[in-house]
Amino acid sequence: MKFKAIEFPSISKNIVLPILTLLLLTTIPLCYIYDTSPSLLPSLEIINNNGSNSIPIHSKNNPSSSLPSLEIIDNNGSIPIQLTNNPYSPLTSLEIINNDGSTPIHQKNNTSSPLQSLEIINNNGSNSIPIHQKNNPSSPLQPLEIINNNGSIPTHQTNNPSSPLQSLEIINNNGSTPIHPKNNPSSPLQSLEIIDNNGSIPIQSENNSPSPLQSLHIDTSVTIPTNDSKNPLWPLKVNNGSDNPLSSSLQTSSQIVTNASTSVGFEQGCDIFKGNWVPYPKGPYYTNETKCVIDDRQNCMKYGRPDNDFLKWRWKPDECELPPFDAVKFLEIVRGKSLAFVGDSVGRNQMQSLVCLLASATNPVDVSYTPDTRFRRWLYIDYNFTIIALWSPLLVKSEETNPQGILMNLYLDEPDSAWTSQIKNVDIVILSGGQWFFRPFMYYEKGKIIGCYACNKKNVTDLIIFYGYKRAFRTAFRTLLGLHNFKGIVFLRAFSPSHYEQGEWNNGGRCERTRPFTKQQVRSDWYNLEMYNTQVKELKAAERRGRKKGLRFRLLDTTKAMMMRPDGHPNHYGHWPEENKTIADCVHWCMPGPIDTWNEFLIQMLKMEK
Repeated sequence: MKFKAIEFPSISKNIVLPILTLLLLTTIPLCYIYDTSPSLLPSLEIINNNGSNSIPIHSKNNPSSSLPSLEIIDNNGSIPIQLTNNPYSPLTSLEIINNDGSTPIHQKNNTSSPLQSLEIINNNGSNSIPIHQKNNPSSPLQPLEIINNNGSIPTHQTNNPSSPLQSLEIINNNGSTPIHPKNNPSSPLQSLEIIDNNGSIPIQSENNSPSPLQSLHIDTSVTIPTNDSKNPLWPLKVNNGSDNPLSSSLQTSSQIVTNASTSVGFEQGCDIFKGNWVPYPKGPYYTNETKCVIDDRQNCMKYGRPDNDFLKWRWKPDECELPPFDAVKFLEIVRGKSLAFVGDSVGRNQMQSLVCLLASATNPVDVSYTPDTRFRRWLYIDYNFTIIALWSPLLVKSEETNPQGILMNLYLDEPDSAWTSQIKNVDIVILSGGQWFFRPFMYYEKGKIIGCYACNKKNVTDLIIFYGYKRAFRTAFRTLLGLHNFKGIVFLRAFSPSHYEQGEWNNGGRCERTRPFTKQQVRSDWYNLEMYNTQVKELKAAERRGRKKGLRFRLLDTTKAMMMRPDGHPNHYGHWPEENKTIADCVHWCMPGPIDTWNEFLIQMLKMEK
């Protein structure tokens, strides 16, 4: 009942995704790769390049090593850690552990490591054996990086003798043939770089010949581990400043942004999704007493939230002003049309926000055809405008496999008729989905089991969570593309991040902050970024196909703004104080609250589409 009360996907503490554990170095980072499979990287280790490089600083059997029990090993798992689409990586289930194979070296909450945001990459595709080529999907280490969740301390500075990476190079384990000596242009690591995490000044640039680490700098790409229920170190935290992975990776341009000078909104060419939250003493557009429907679970002020400062912030794009929401203007834009929210309870959260925002102009009539509150229709008679809520948290066909509803069957190539049967004549579709995909699933395609996520079933391939997420959105978009005579515009409302701290939703996690994050304070779980990237990639594919058919697919890019609002969730204020408080809601958004900004974005996008 608790699960249903806040509509979270069920997930077990033991069913979590692994991360690459990280080393806290005190002197010089050393690591030895031992691979029991036919890896392209056998016997690799890092030694000191200070003149004694004939003797490895660290090797497996070197008791005098600064880190005698450290090695990077292949723990013989069946699921690759760092290969997005290749289940046959020679480095499966790679992790950094103590040599005794038991204790992780770097826990997720150890943020003092000097190896912040370190990644091993190879930017040059001309070599025959790239260790990790960033844009080469066939590389055995294509998405591999070693990353630390602290974003403040540079890893290596060329002229800093105290740097833990001041004099390193990578050589073969036999100590004779360097893999990447500084003057070997034919090395398969000849374009390896380490870049400072703030994205501004290279610590070690490629053409800095006096450097002992030619071609090295610190890169800020993000590690995306795959599923391994045995690894408890989930989720990975990465610092997310203004020039870090989330800020850069999420800057997906919208087709409606122009190149004009900036002033107000999209009309002047401004990216309204890139900005900051600024104080706004006037407060929200409505209150929890406004004549509109607010789900009790998001009615934070009703249930005694003691602070209200979270209501006094407004989104400010970097290069323009975001116009205030104009209810009458919105209704004029959508006159004679219909707008459907397709998704889960966070989508319903946005729908209720819109109805409350429009209440300053007029109130709708409930014309729902069913008493099921997950499927609603609101008619604005004076404008002949209808808002529709269609409950489909997984977008594709699903069914429970047991009375507890923990494991579900998900038919990834079959759209959910709950929304497809209602959508043909809709003018505006807002599609979304997120947290439900974290529960255990059996995946079906063409009527047959193809794998599962966190199912703990023998003889069933354990797939990463993003496989099901990707396929569900692909099926949803293809369904819309294939609908006969469908002429609507489709918005993908980007992934809505949660902000659990001190645990996850089912083990004491909470969200008690009372102010927004700045860009420099934002911390992103790696899965937020990958969920975002997965759905946006599918949207872009649909956009290309839709262009040929005269259909429009657009991105309602709410993710960056909402990453900065840990203060906007109900936490424990979605019910009366005397009720059970063991589970906090850090997924949905208080109303009124920052979710109202989503509809400020929406009206600007609709104005441009008109």
